[in-house]
Amino acid sequence: MVHADATVAAQQTPTLSESQKAALVNLLSDDDPAIYQTIRSKILSYGPTVSAWLRPHTFSPDPVLRRRAQEIVQHLARQDADNRFLAFCLHEAEGLDLEAGIWLLCQTQYPDINVAAYQALLDSYAADLRERIGLTAGAEKILNTINDYVFTQLGYEGNEANYYDPENSYLNRVMDRRTGNPISLCGIYLLVGRRLRLPIAGIGLPGHFLCRFQTPKDEIFIDAFHKGRLMTKGDCIKYLLQSGHGYDESHLAPVTPRRTLLRICSNLHKIYVDLELVAEASRMQRYMVALAK
Repeated sequence: MVHADATVAAQQTPTLSESQKAALVNLLSDDDPAIYQTIRSKILSYGPTVSAWLRPHTFSPDPVLRRRAQEIVQHLARQDADNRFLAFCLHEAEGLDLEAGIWLLCQTQYPDINVAAYQALLDSYAADLRERIGLTAGAEKILNTINDYVFTQLGYEGNEANYYDPENSYLNRVMDRRTGNPISLCGIYLLVGRRLRLPIAGIGLPGHFLCRFQTPKDEIFIDAFHKGRLMTKGDCIKYLLQSGHGYDESHLAPVTPRRTLLRICSNLHKIYVDLELVAEASRMQRYMVALAK
């Protein structure tokens, strides 16, 4: 069912004739930057529907037209992804679907990614591990099997050389490059663990992010940034004391999916501020405000 406001919006947006579209496209490759900016604004004023008729020009033999058409189509796609993620942040509860949120966030930066393909890859990781983990395996054996597969065979590792690269926070790029930051690598662990129905949760230590495997018999912490190093509660307390944060029991409590997503956005916000990418930092700020509600 089409909402009334959507119908009104559609009625208020004028329809372009084929000749008008052709004229706009022709001016889009004008050498004068001022004319280009005017035409770009004019095209964008017609809203997301322009993508359909502008997309064929993203393959134009004219490099200027091709580049500018691609930029506008990409801009509109990111705008749409931004709206979808913001709506998700505003309307979903504390126990939101973390995987859905992660992919929506990725699309705000990479709107054309094939989310289903990445999800299928995570499914394949889980399927491979299901064959390797015995039904009666103990906690350490399960975790060592996962670590060997993810960090040795697949080659995932912490990006220590370029820790503050924004791409470390977008899961699609983490999976493309097999490197990331603590929370994104824990994301791999959490999403695979969910597929295997393992009792794994995210633990948001100050300055670091871990996973925890917990059953009535076992409590093991996993440092995914350092190739899945297994840690005890005592190791975590030692880290907190040595890093100057002090020990508080709340530091070792599981982080809700909503707070996990907020932390990812907070990390990106700080990175973009440091890189002086004002528009990107502002975008993350909007998400943080929505998630903090």
